Amino acid sequence: MRAVTVTADHRLTASDVPEPIPAPGEVLVDVIAAGVNRADLAQAAGSYPPPPGASPLLGLEVSGRRRDTGEEVVALLAGGGYAETVAVPEAHLLPVPRGLSSIEAAGLVEVAATVVSNLVIEGGLPAGAYEAMPGTRPTVLIHGGTGGIGAFAIQFARSCGARVLTTVGSDEAIATAARLGADRTWNRRTTDIFDAVLAEGGADIVLDVVGGSALAGNVRVLREFGRLLVIGTLGGTTGDLDLGALMARRARIIATTLRSRGVEDKARILRRTHELVWPMIEDGSIVVPVQQVLPLEEAERAHAVLRDGGHLGKVILEVR
Repeated sequence: MRAVTVTADHRLTASDVPEPIPAPGEVLVDVIAAGVNRADLAQAAGSYPPPPGASPLLGLEVSGRRRDTGEEVVALLAGGGYAETVAVPEAHLLPVPRGLSSIEAAGLVEVAATVVSNLVIEGGLPAGAYEAMPGTRPTVLIHGGTGGIGAFAIQFARSCGARVLTTVGSDEAIATAARLGADRTWNRRTTDIFDAVLAEGGADIVLDVVGGSALAGNVRVLREFGRLLVIGTLGGTTGDLDLGALMARRARIIATTLRSRGVEDKARILRRTHELVWPMIEDGSIVVPVQQVLPLEEAERAHAVLRDGGHLGKVILEVR
C-alpha cells in the first residue's frame, strides 16, 4: 500500500509498505484522508517516537471506510494514518458526523478528543469545579486560537457557555478568532498577554500549547481553584514555577497527552467526545476549519504549513 515514511535524515517520502494486519479487537479502515498534527512534525524530527506497539508511520487521525461494513468513520490512532489502510481498535472509531465531508472529518477526532479530555474531563468544564458556584460563567484562556486545537477549543468552550480569551500570532488573526467565538483576543507578539488576561479578571481554565516559557505567566493568571492544562511544549519543556502562587490559588497544573493512553482510556474519552461534540457539529455550533488539502505524496509541504504558522484550522492529506 502507499504510505509516507520518514528517511534517516528526517525527510518525508512516498513509499510502498505492507498493509497492516489487524490484531484481535481491531478492524481495517481504508483511509480517505488524514489530519496533520504538530505531533507528526515532532515524530518526523525524531523527538516524539510512537508508543510501544504502535505503527511507526505518522498520522494520528483519519477518515475512511470500514472494510468490513463500508461505514464511513473517523479513527483515533497512535500512528499509521499517512497510509492507504490503517488497523485500529474498533472502540476508537466514531461515525462521521452528519453534514461533515470526509475531508473535513479527517481533521476532527484528534482535536475533539484532546479538547474534551482536557477542558471537560480534566478541567471541569462546564461543571466540575463550578458546581459550587451556580450562575458563574467560567473564563477559559486558549493559547494559539487559530491553530487546529485552538480553533476547535474556542468554539467548543463558547458552546459550553464559557467566556473565551485567546492569543494569536498576528493582528489579522484577531478578527478570525472573534468569528470563531472568542470574547477577547490578543496578538501575543505585541501584547503582554498575562497582564491583559489579569486586566480581564484572570482565567478559571488555561489550555496551553506553549509549555515551559509560559508556565509562570499561566500560573499568575489563574483564579482560585483554577486549572492549567498543558498539552504542548512549543516554548520548551521546563519553566519557572511559583509554588506559593499555585498554593495560594488552590490551583492545579495538569499535563496530558492523548496518544499514549491505553485502549479503554481512549475509548472512554471518545464516548464522551461523541456525546458532547457530535451534536454541536451537526447543529452548526462548531465548524471544522480546513486551511489546505494536499495529496498524501505532498506530506512534506503539509508539514511546512504547520511549521510556518499563521494557518487557520487543519491541514489535511487526501489519500483516496
